[in-house]
Amino acid sequence: MDILLEGILNLEVKHLIMFIIGGILIYLAIDKEYEPSLLLPIGFGAIISNIPLSSAVGDGGFLTILYKAGIATELFPVLIFIGVGAMIDFKPLIASPFMLFFGAAAQFGIFATMLFAISTGKFSLPEAASIGIIGAADGPTSIYVAKVFAPNYLGPISVAAYSYMSLVPIIQPPVIKLLTTSKERKIRMKYTTVHVPKKVEILFPIAITLIAGIIAPMSVSLIGALMFGNLIRVCGVLERLSISAQNELSNLVTILLGITIGGTMSADAFLNVNTLMILAMGLVAFIFDTAGGVLFAKFLNLFLKNKVNPMIGAAGISAFPMSGRVVQTMAAKEDPTNFILMQAMSANVAGQLGSVVAGSMILALVPMFM
Repeated sequence: MDILLEGILNLEVKHLIMFIIGGILIYLAIDKEYEPSLLLPIGFGAIISNIPLSSAVGDGGFLTILYKAGIATELFPVLIFIGVGAMIDFKPLIASPFMLFFGAAAQFGIFATMLFAISTGKFSLPEAASIGIIGAADGPTSIYVAKVFAPNYLGPISVAAYSYMSLVPIIQPPVIKLLTTSKERKIRMKYTTVHVPKKVEILFPIAITLIAGIIAPMSVSLIGALMFGNLIRVCGVLERLSISAQNELSNLVTILLGITIGGTMSADAFLNVNTLMILAMGLVAFIFDTAGGVLFAKFLNLFLKNKVNPMIGAAGISAFPMSGRVVQTMAAKEDPTNFILMQAMSANVAGQLGSVVAGSMILALVPMFM
C-alpha cells in the first residue's frame, strides 16, 4: 500500500505549481495556437517530469535518455536546422543582398541584453550570453547556446525563446509604432523581380557555409546544417529528401525536442527568481532587436535617396516568416495598396542567417573573456 501512496506522499506545492505552468503552456498551444508544435510537448514534458518519483526522468528515464542523446550531443538543434534550411527560399535575399544589413542590425538586442544580464550580478558571462541569444528569435540557436553555456537554465531559456517567437504579432507592432510615424510606415519600396539562376541558388548555400565557417568556425554546425537543408531543396534532384526534411524530419525532431526540454523543467531548477529574470530579459532582448532593426533603417534613410520603409528593419529578426508578415500587415493597414512583403521576407531570411552567425560569435568569443 505504501508503494501505491509514494507519489501522493512526496507531492509538494512546487510540483503543483509546475503542473499549472505545464497546463498554461498546453493551453497557449491549443487555444491560442502559440507555437503549438513546441509549447504543447514542452508543457506536457514539464508535467510528467515533475510527478514525484517519475520514471520518465533519472536513470533509465526516457526523457533523460533523450536529453543525453539529443540535447547533450547537440543533435536535435542541428537536425532542426536541416529541416528549416529545406523550408527557406533564399531567392529574395539573393536578389536583394542589401537586406543582409537588416539581418545584422536586428541582432542588437542580443548583446545589449547580455551586458544587462551581467550587470545584475546574478549571472556569469556564459549564462548572460545564453539569455541574450533569446533576442535572436531563433529557438534552435537559443537551445544550442544554452546547452553549451547554461544547461541549468535550458528550460526557461527555451520556453522564453519559443514563447516570444509565437508572440511576434503582439510584441512587434507596438514597438514599431512607437519608433515610426504614419508617414514612414507608408513609404513605398520599389521591387524589381530579379531572375536568380539555378547555379546561383546552388552555389549560395555552399558559399555561405564556407565564408561563415572560415570567419567563425563555431558556426559550422548550425550554418552548415541550415545550408545543407537548403542545398537539398534547391539542387533539383532530391525533391523527395527535401520534402522529408521539411515534414517528417522536422516534425519528429520537434516532438522529441519539445518534450525533452520540458523534461529539464524540474521544480527545483525552474522555480526561482533567476527564471523570472530570464523570462523578463528575454522579452527585453526581443524588443531591443526589433527596435535596433527599425532605428538602423531610419539611420540609413538619412543618407539614402530612395528611402526604405523603417518597418523592414523589424523583419530582420529570425522569426521567419511571422515577422515579415507582421510588417506587411502593418504596411497594408496604413496604405492598402502598399506591398513590401518581398523586402520584408528578404530581411526576415537575412535575420535567420544573422541569428546563427551571432550565436556562433558568442560561442567563439565568450570563452576568450573567461
